[in-house]
Amino acid sequence: MKITAIGADISKNDVSCSKELTQSIENNLYKLKELGASEAALTNITGDDVVVSAFVEDDLLEVVNEGIVNILKDCAENLGDLSGISKVESEAGEGISYAEASFREGYYPDAIILGFDTYGGEPFVGDVANSAIKAARGMDNLTDVSDLIEARTREIPGVGFVSSETDDPVVVATVENIESVGVIASAMIGAALGNKNTYLVERGTTCNVLPGSVIFSATALMNGNVIDLAVPFQNKTRILR
Repeated sequence: MKITAIGADISKNDVSCSKELTQSIENNLYKLKELGASEAALTNITGDDVVVSAFVEDDLLEVVNEGIVNILKDCAENLGDLSGISKVESEAGEGISYAEASFREGYYPDAIILGFDTYGGEPFVGDVANSAIKAARGMDNLTDVSDLIEARTREIPGVGFVSSETDDPVVVATVENIESVGVIASAMIGAALGNKNTYLVERGTTCNVLPGSVIFSATALMNGNVIDLAVPFQNKTRILR
């Protein structure tokens, strides 16, 4: 089994997602269950980007990925990143972001999802995302983490190709011990925040930052529930006096 996550800018503006957009996506997630996903959720809302994540058996990965993209198309206020998808590699443009990671058989699936947003496609966002990926690797009770972000054309299973111009990456990690979700997520969040002009935001926060900045949201998908990790992380990192 895997977690698959697809992120896209399909908002009618450049800084936020409307309640109508997010509600429309959530109202259509049942279609992913019908395609065979065991869990499906709108996990991240970051600036004008949304991330839909699903738990799926390996042999249904392509079908569910296609289903996620179809929901995004049906709900889109603006085709945005969806217009960059192509079945032909040479014709791919700036498109949707993709991440996947495997669950270990016999363990209850829990996952961490980071969704990134930039106002002007700031190129260092890939380095920020990779910091989080590298921080997770090798940690106790981590099963898997998604591939490093690279500036290359990428094939998304069941969907098509997107070009190296694709920005606003998604990162996912799978955890095999519920008590380790906070440990691994905190390492990933802390590593990302160590980069210049990078800010953790609560799920659904408008991109109210000076251009030249990166924002990201961090969520956990556990037993079908989406937990906004920014809130407990903020509470844990307050300096007691």
